[in-house]
Amino acid sequence: MSEHNHEHGDNCGCGHDHEHEEHVFLVTDEEGQEREMVMVYTFESEEQVYAVLLDRNDLESDGVIFRIEEEDDEAYLVGIEDDAEWERVTKIYEEIAQSENEA
Repeated sequence: MSEHNHEHGDNCGCGHDHEHEEHVFLVTDEEGQEREMVMVYTFESEEQVYAVLLDRNDLESDGVIFRIEEEDDEAYLVGIEDDAEWERVTKIYEEIAQSENEA
């Protein structure tokens, strides 16, 4: 999936409470189709922030994890290309999801 720009993250610094807002992104998949994705969760690992997005039209599908990078006070979603990084963050997310399912 390709990267996408979004100006308001959870800590965008604008002084507004964004927790009530639905963060929707248009993400282009490997086949070139645009999908509306909703940010449902963020977490940190090794001083990086990651976002979990779900397909807005299929919330039961598996989530997709992106790294959040900031540049010039704007946040960008970036696909994870490194296999070791991918393994690390998917393991963390699976542990988070499992603990939430048990609660």
